[in-house]
Amino acid sequence: MIALLSRYFSKKREDGEEKDRNESHDPAVAMCALFLEMANIDGEFSDSEKERIIPMMKSEYGLSDEIVEELMAAANEELEQSIDLWQFTNLINQNYSPEEKLRIIEMFWKVAYADGRLDSHEDYLIHKLGKLLRLSHKQLIDAKLKTKNQAP
Repeated sequence: MIALLSRYFSKKREDGEEKDRNESHDPAVAMCALFLEMANIDGEFSDSEKERIIPMMKSEYGLSDEIVEELMAAANEELEQSIDLWQFTNLINQNYSPEEKLRIIEMFWKVAYADGRLDSHEDYLIHKLGKLLRLSHKQLIDAKLKTKNQAP
């Protein structure tokens, strides 16, 4: 599993040689870990939540189904070994613009609403992630309303 992710997330250095990035320090792993935390926060990782996460990871990073499954497994391992979510949000803060972080929060709202309802734990987690991602309360609520109005 780790070898497959390492091959996928290897990055060429300026001198043309391959340089492996540590997959635990990759923004894609961080995003996936936060998606999994969001999906599991209410005690149930439903099929509807998984069906939301996989397409978002595929479109965000151009991944195949196989790579997304591997990424989810690696992200789950990272979550189990972590003591908090700061390591993941810090990586996102280092690699994403404010506009991209707003889009990410919208994706979190989509996962939260995947089962048709917003659990209080999901709402709390999104607000916590918003603070860690340095977004305002207004930005969180605007993203929530935008997502809620798009929901089927």
